[in-house]
Amino acid sequence: MRGADVLVQMLINYGVDVLFGVPGDTNVPFYEALQRRHGDIEHVMARDERSAGYMADAYARLTDRPGIFECPSGAGAMYSLPPLAESNASSVPVILLTIDLPLPGEGRGMITELDCARLFEPVTKMSVQVKSPEKLPEIVRRAFRVACSGTPGAVHLQIPEDMLLAEIDPDAISLHAEPECRTFPAFPMAPAPGKVGELFALLRKASKPLFVAGGGVNRSCAGSALTEVAAKLNVPVVNTITGQGALPDDHRLAIGVIGDNGFHPHANRALEESDLVIFVGSRMGSVVTVGWTFPKSTLNKRVVQIDINPERLANNYENLLSIAADAQLVLKQILNEAPVDFDGSKHTPWIDHLNTYRANFWDHAEGVLSLSDVPLRPERVVREFGKQLEKYGQAVHILSDAGTPTPYMTRFLRIGDRRTRFVIPRAFGGLGSAIPAVVGAWYADKTRRPIGMFGDGSFNMAVGELETLVRKKVPALLMLFNNGCFGWIKGLHRLKGHDECFGVDFLPPRGQAIAEAFDIKAWTAATPGELVQALDEAFAYDGPCLIDIHIESLADRVPPVYSWLAKKKLDPLALAPEDVAYL
Repeated sequence: MRGADVLVQMLINYGVDVLFGVPGDTNVPFYEALQRRHGDIEHVMARDERSAGYMADAYARLTDRPGIFECPSGAGAMYSLPPLAESNASSVPVILLTIDLPLPGEGRGMITELDCARLFEPVTKMSVQVKSPEKLPEIVRRAFRVACSGTPGAVHLQIPEDMLLAEIDPDAISLHAEPECRTFPAFPMAPAPGKVGELFALLRKASKPLFVAGGGVNRSCAGSALTEVAAKLNVPVVNTITGQGALPDDHRLAIGVIGDNGFHPHANRALEESDLVIFVGSRMGSVVTVGWTFPKSTLNKRVVQIDINPERLANNYENLLSIAADAQLVLKQILNEAPVDFDGSKHTPWIDHLNTYRANFWDHAEGVLSLSDVPLRPERVVREFGKQLEKYGQAVHILSDAGTPTPYMTRFLRIGDRRTRFVIPRAFGGLGSAIPAVVGAWYADKTRRPIGMFGDGSFNMAVGELETLVRKKVPALLMLFNNGCFGWIKGLHRLKGHDECFGVDFLPPRGQAIAEAFDIKAWTAATPGELVQALDEAFAYDGPCLIDIHIESLADRVPPVYSWLAKKKLDPLALAPEDVAYL
């Protein structure tokens, strides 16, 4: 048995039915083995290694299985680093296979030679080079175990080409897979005895308790469990950007998004006023806490933190209680151990108080959501998209780049269907992820249409993947937010009190023409009427399509970003939105 066939068989044994990648000189033996097993595992060719990584990342975020991508040596490995770093920092299980130069050429100046194992060490949980063909099964097992257990994350395997060409005696190896590590979280950790009892002791004393759902809730597939716990205990919930979707947005206990970018003022007020804050699956980092300046009333000694990674516990605040465990297991134990005499009705005035804030905010928001300005306001785009999504009536996967879509979609889009997921990679804020991500989302679940949102800066970085959408028949709906600049960076320039913006403007792309050049159905929307018509037709269309939306830039008005509003000497917690000029 050749090493390449062993590798493919191990992937199949772990339930891998799709992987993403880009061809190169060194991975030809791997491709030959994949071709022999085409009916068991599908290879999706991307047009760039970064794109292949974002496809795998989205696949893993939207399933309970690790995403797999592969690349050739040299530049292919270097291009693969950004998405792998994003996955690892976001606790997303992804495995990268770098098919590298043969071992005999190591250290002899071969073209594309690179110490890939060391290159990926800082941005993975494990990065190793395979040095013996017989060890391939063992190392693949370790890769899945590391990626899927504990805090999920990224793994990199550097596999020299000669390992795949080698003949291996099948009687000398075992091709078994660990069933627990086919999905994540593998070997989830339950809370230590007594911890849930301590939590209830704190809850009994609290009059204004609050759950904060972080990205770990979604990684643990714990949204339903959190919803049950919140309802049983009558405790409101706010979420971070990566925790969106833990509760349906129309739930009476789902208060909104906290933090800096795209926050809800009523949700941030909840965090300010709560007397017991229970963080579930959140590292309590700089975005959630606005650089640890929010809330103004310190979180010290009013925080319970539940996290699968003990190293994160009490890292940024003095916790009242730290629980090292898988989010779903803790929440299920809370449900099972809830005292029969626990009186959640005492929290009703607190919930009513927060929902009064929430209703006030949405009443005021109505004015900006219906504006008919040209260029189109982001708020109006969100309103019309939300109406079409509700009319569509089916669950979708929404994949957004960092940039123009983020603050407004996060703040103003309301999703009532908990099966719909809204994903934004937040660890490094890299651009160019959304278009390839819709491919990964489609392979994650072909019953849900993928929708990609991105600015024109991101579009220019990933436009080649439009061909992938057509070739693989991915029925994605793409929304291009087009305004001819890197709006976030241009806004930062203006936030300093001057209009000397350097290196941020470019020619706006002709999005419709570019899409049509790839045989993608497309529309241009420059007015509210054109937007409504384009959305209506796009949702009805059953193939890949793109709407080129001519939209106001983030540099035209200060967006709903807590720290930016604070720099303008405004109250970020004001419930009524207002137009804020930079200059």
